[in-house]
Amino acid sequence: MMETMHHEQMEVDPDDLAVVLEKDPAVVDEEDARKYHTGFHAVCYYRMSHRLWLEGRKDEAREINYYAHHLTGCDIHPGATIGKRFFIDHATGVVIGETTIIGDNVSLYQGVTLGGVSTSKGKRHPTLGNHIVVGCNASILGDITIGDNVRVGAGAVVIRDVPDDCTVVGVPGRIVRHAGIKTGSLDNMHNQLPDPMRDRIRELEAAIEALSAKVEELSKRRGRRPPRIEAIVPSAIPGAARDLPPGRRGSG
Repeated sequence: MMETMHHEQMEVDPDDLAVVLEKDPAVVDEEDARKYHTGFHAVCYYRMSHRLWLEGRKDEAREINYYAHHLTGCDIHPGATIGKRFFIDHATGVVIGETTIIGDNVSLYQGVTLGGVSTSKGKRHPTLGNHIVVGCNASILGDITIGDNVRVGAGAVVIRDVPDDCTVVGVPGRIVRHAGIKTGSLDNMHNQLPDPMRDRIRELEAAIEALSAKVEELSKRRGRRPPRIEAIVPSAIPGAARDLPPGRRGSG
C-alpha cells in the first residue's frame, strides 16, 4: 500500500478541508491544500487509518499511519478518537497517542504532543474538549481532561485537568486566565497570551510607588527629607524592563 499511495487517494472530509481554508492564510485554494498542506494530509490519512482500525484491520491501519508519519512528520495513532474540523498547522513533530480523545474545532500547531505517562494498556492519553487551540511545542500529558474553549500557550507542559474557558501557560502549565474567553477569539490567537511574570512585576512596581508615597508623607510630617526608594527590576528576567513604562525601568 505504501509504495502506491498518493495524495489523490486520500479520503477527504469536507469539514477538515474547509477549516484549513479558514485558518491557514498561506493556502491558495482547495487544490493547493489537497496537494501541499502537510497538516491536512496528516488528518486525512488519520481518518483513513482510524476507519480501518475500527474495522479490525489494524495492520493496514498501522501501515497508513507509518506512511503518513514519514510523509508529514506527524504521528497520529489510528486508535485516537478525533472530532470534526480538526486542524493541524505545520504537521512536523505533532504526536497524538492511541487513547487520545479530541472534540470538535481543535487546532494544533507544530511540535504539539498529546502523550501518555503510563505503560498501562488503559486510558493513558489526554481528552480534549471543543474549541481548543494548542500552541507550538506544547505538551499535554497523561489521562487528563482539557475543557472547552481553552488556549494552551506555546511550550507549555500541561499535566493536570483544565476547566472550561481557561488559558494555560508555562512549565508546568498553570491557569492564568479563567472565563470570559469567546470561542471566536481562539482562532490563531495562541500568541496573544497573558504574561504572569510581567503582571507580577507591575504589581510590585505599584506597591513600591504606594510605599514610597507613604514614606514621603510621613517624612514631611516629621520635617525630614524622605529617603529615595527606587524600583528594582530583576535583570535576570528577559524583557522585564522592556515591558515596563519609560521612567520605571530602573537602572538594570
